[in-house]
Amino acid sequence: MNRLKDSTSPYLLQHADNPVEWHPWGEEAFAEARRRDVPLLVSVGYSACHWCHVMAHESFEDAETARLMNANFVNVKVDREERPDVDAVYMGATQAMTGQGGWPMTVFATPDGHPFYCGTYFPRRDFQRLLAAVHEAWTGKREAVLRQGSQVVSALTSQTTLPGGPLPTAETLERAMDNLRASFDPAHGGFGGAPKFPPSMVLEFLLRSGEREMSGKTLDAMARGGIYDQLGGGFARYSVDPRWVVPHFEKMLYDNALLLRVYTHWWKAGGGERARRIALETAEWLLREMRTPEGGFASALDADSEGEEGKFYVWTPEQLGEVLGEDDGAWAARVFSVTGTFEHGTSVLQLLEDPDDAERLASVRARLLAARETRVRPGRDDKVVASWNGLAVAALAETGAVFDRPDLVEAAVAAATLLDRVHLRDGRLLRTSRDGRAGTNAGVLEDYANVAEGLIALHGVTGDTRWFRAAGALLDTVLARFADGTGGFFDTADDAERLFQRPQDPTDNATPSGQYAAAGALLSYAALTGSERHREAARAALGTVSVLAGSHARFAGWGLAVARVALDGPVEVAVVGPPDDARTRALHQEALLADAPGLVVALGIPGGDAAPDGPALLEGRGLVGGAPAAYVCRGFTCRMPVTTPEELRRELAGGWLRELRPEPPARWPRGAAR
Repeated sequence: MNRLKDSTSPYLLQHADNPVEWHPWGEEAFAEARRRDVPLLVSVGYSACHWCHVMAHESFEDAETARLMNANFVNVKVDREERPDVDAVYMGATQAMTGQGGWPMTVFATPDGHPFYCGTYFPRRDFQRLLAAVHEAWTGKREAVLRQGSQVVSALTSQTTLPGGPLPTAETLERAMDNLRASFDPAHGGFGGAPKFPPSMVLEFLLRSGEREMSGKTLDAMARGGIYDQLGGGFARYSVDPRWVVPHFEKMLYDNALLLRVYTHWWKAGGGERARRIALETAEWLLREMRTPEGGFASALDADSEGEEGKFYVWTPEQLGEVLGEDDGAWAARVFSVTGTFEHGTSVLQLLEDPDDAERLASVRARLLAARETRVRPGRDDKVVASWNGLAVAALAETGAVFDRPDLVEAAVAAATLLDRVHLRDGRLLRTSRDGRAGTNAGVLEDYANVAEGLIALHGVTGDTRWFRAAGALLDTVLARFADGTGGFFDTADDAERLFQRPQDPTDNATPSGQYAAAGALLSYAALTGSERHREAARAALGTVSVLAGSHARFAGWGLAVARVALDGPVEVAVVGPPDDARTRALHQEALLADAPGLVVALGIPGGDAAPDGPALLEGRGLVGGAPAAYVCRGFTCRMPVTTPEELRRELAGGWLRELRPEPPARWPRGAAR
């Protein structure tokens, strides 16, 4: 029986025709396990996972393995990207039992969902032996199995979350900087050894802190290495070596959204032409290869094509010559270091040095890209995940504004519109959609936080109060439904499906943790509204940063970045003037170009009172001598207004911004409490 055919998950659909009788996660599977008195076999993965494909081909498409699974288990297939809560609780169990984790994740659980044996990838013969052993234990040693499951659940649920501490101080952030220096690779950039993942959140903290050595070395090395697609733009998931040469070839929306924003911020901080080029190429890759017909962004591109990892991306000298001719082929082989860096004599393209002939490079890249388009493309997971689309909205809106690319801003608006139209139901977020049809899974904390962050950034670029209001509603839900009562946040809402453990992890992973993402969005919203409630919630959520900073700073990068903003302000800029006035647009553009950590921008008509649904930051701010004006503020304490981009640039670069650390006023301005 094909129970996966109506799924919105491409990963589940990949398994719909397996001989394994898969169930989607849900009560039906639990009820069937209880009825048959057999364990659950929960298999967790995602569509772009190379080893998930390997295990699928070896085991789940094999008739004999499927027979063993169907006879003795109720088999449940889970897309970790659709159900990060299910993935989180079972990954905790897998790591507790085995000391490691990964995907595919293989979990044997009681009919109540309590895990009693966990692992990751198993070769077919080993997996068949494991199936037999678990069946034998369930039928012959049931009491021991149930006791094991009970002990695992008890141990996991008795674990306390990371304790909070005070709001990080400047000294806390300096300890974090020292901790990062200790693991920094001065030769190749990045932190630690192989495999190397793009440290997006840590880089944001470094840039916001004015640190240029570690951030610049890492950003430059990644841009030159094989982890970056030198022909089509966009970054792969990680590098298998410490030099960023050979990637694990899957491309994830969240990596590229985060890195797009970081490279744009690097350009604002003086990163130069390379920062600009990488930002724009990554943005163009997002629009070209990841946009869905409905205006959202797909989740991932696979690592494999034609059954081989990386085949779409790698080249031999002979292939270069076939496309480019003998002279240009030999030149391209030198420029792109085609020296057999990958398997079977192929190479991943790198650009370790800039060639003298920029026109020739552009011509070679264009011809190679066109030739590559004739190859069999990797598969695309085209489900739209709310959280990652929120990251893309923020990045595209900022990049479009900074580099005067209205098409990027329009793409951000289209994605935000899809989230609002399809993912929002009765004020609550649904995590995924596909083909314009929403899935059934409830949004988790990171969805609410990252979508709110994206909408706040989009409001700052467009001035459209629709996005400001929507962000405020999402953050109200965060405070009402996710708070843990001690200053932190759970990853699932208080009315979400009950698992054996309510997940709560304040540390960053591939994306900012839900808690730190919420802190950032709350802080920005407070800067626009003057809401002490939101500001204090943001500060309280950063308490765990103080615990992690000195020894595990890499796992608190976004928290550190938000803490830097909390200590420094953030800087608030209110731009008032008729929207069709060129002087208003010039001031607005100058504000968006500022290299000010955590900058928030409000754009509106004079006085602000005419837009009661807009940010309180605009209230009482009027024209100056009949001209559009900009007000630079911190904590609603503002400098004298300015009327020219040159004056605004001086204000935003002024030393007073580095010296002023205002506490919130005893009484916020009228209408500020939201």
